[in-house]
Amino acid sequence: MRLFDSHAHLTDKSFAAELDSTLARAAERGVGAVVTIASDLDDAQAAIELAQQPSRLRIWVTAGIHPHEADRWTPEAAARLEVLAGADPVVAIGETGLDFYYENAPRQGQSEAFRAQIELAARLGLPVVVHSREADDETAALIREFSGSVVGVLHCFTGGAELLDAGLAAGWYVSFSGLITFKRYRDEDTVRAVPGDRLLVETDSPHLAPVPKRGRRNEPAFLEHTVRRLAEIRGEQPEAVAERTFENACRFYGLAELIS
Repeated sequence: MRLFDSHAHLTDKSFAAELDSTLARAAERGVGAVVTIASDLDDAQAAIELAQQPSRLRIWVTAGIHPHEADRWTPEAAARLEVLAGADPVVAIGETGLDFYYENAPRQGQSEAFRAQIELAARLGLPVVVHSREADDETAALIREFSGSVVGVLHCFTGGAELLDAGLAAGWYVSFSGLITFKRYRDEDTVRAVPGDRLLVETDSPHLAPVPKRGRRNEPAFLEHTVRRLAEIRGEQPEAVAERTFENACRFYGLAELIS
């Protein structure tokens, strides 16, 4: 089984003491590639430096400012982000978006930072990684506005039908995490509604460890559990889902050379 973890946070401090062993375990479980996602500009710089080090895994990164950090968005931050986005390991802008559940930053500031990062992605010809929580209407409106200008992924998808439809209509991808393995998960119809060529899978590690690893720090080695549950929900073979999501991630992130 060949796996691509399309969304992880390998620069999280919880990995600092054992990153090498974490990557080794992932490689042993069939993970061949990971995109580590930036939450702010310093995190993006750390991710770039990580991706430039020798590793058992192929690692790429994003550059962006998470909605929780949107109050850091300034003209200076925008200029620095554009520079970071030009680094070789950077394959997308993000994680950006809207989070009206926690509201760690004012909604207006989140919206301004989100729009600016979508515009940057469109200008640079990069995809955008989007976090959306309790903000379906606003996220869907921006997806429709920029349809045809930028492609994105709705990561760790928990939204409703309107947001899903807007994303799919614009040619976006939808990613599922370990949430789909939880006993309380009841959105199997959403998992089945995503076309096979738009489907991605992620750990969002160190968060959201899947069953049977609940309660532990999540890591890329656990991705196979989410893939198996995804396949079960969709009535497909795990190996086929793994291969399809690997190829989809390669296309989304512009890594076609990995598809063999």
